[in-house]
Amino acid sequence: MTTPKYKRILLKLSGEALMGQEKFGLHMPTLNAIAVAVKEASQLDIDIAIVIGGGNIFRGLKGSAAGMDRTNADYMGMLATIINGMALQDALEKHGVATRLMTSMEMKSIAEVYIRRRAERHLNKGRVIIFGGGTGNPYFTTDTTAALRAAEIGADIVMKGTKVDGVYDKDPAIHDDAVKYHSLSYLDVLNQNLRVMDSTAISLCQENQLPILVFNMSDPANIVRAVRGEELGTVVH
Repeated sequence: MTTPKYKRILLKLSGEALMGQEKFGLHMPTLNAIAVAVKEASQLDIDIAIVIGGGNIFRGLKGSAAGMDRTNADYMGMLATIINGMALQDALEKHGVATRLMTSMEMKSIAEVYIRRRAERHLNKGRVIIFGGGTGNPYFTTDTTAALRAAEIGADIVMKGTKVDGVYDKDPAIHDDAVKYHSLSYLDVLNQNLRVMDSTAISLCQENQLPILVFNMSDPANIVRAVRGEELGTVVH
């Protein structure tokens, strides 16, 4: 078995990563493939925590732009992340992975309230943690949640799964001459306004010296490759 490069990771998944080829909601084969990849990664004897977005169900900024109150829209987005967290927990447990869903808001019937020390105990016992509900506050993204939780649990890296295989100087879906970066500094990302994570998340990672790996989640097996330290995606450090 290959020795993993990291001992504890924070995996950031967008809600869209769960859609597969669907235009909305959950694509069960994709959800299952992600669960299989996370299980394989956990078998490398590493600690795994996951922050999941909710854009496949509801996106707060989109609701706000359509005229909704921003605070209400953001709370609806937080609830969407919890729905996704429940779905991912179910998929993982069907593959025999011990999992805990922890939320930033109290939802006794379905999840534990996030407490850092309790999260540490779960990780030390080999359980995969899914963090739902964002930070619990409006106006903050799940990218910021990922950076915050990663710092709190002492993760070695934030791994962000996206639709593309790294960070480019411009959108590769539109521009054929887009150039991929293999390595960037935090200041490069901020100064060039590259769409890696929002500026709050980047600043949090910079302050806590947390590297960020941006990689393609179209193939969930890339999670295992990333954990093993194979060369893929773009590293921000």
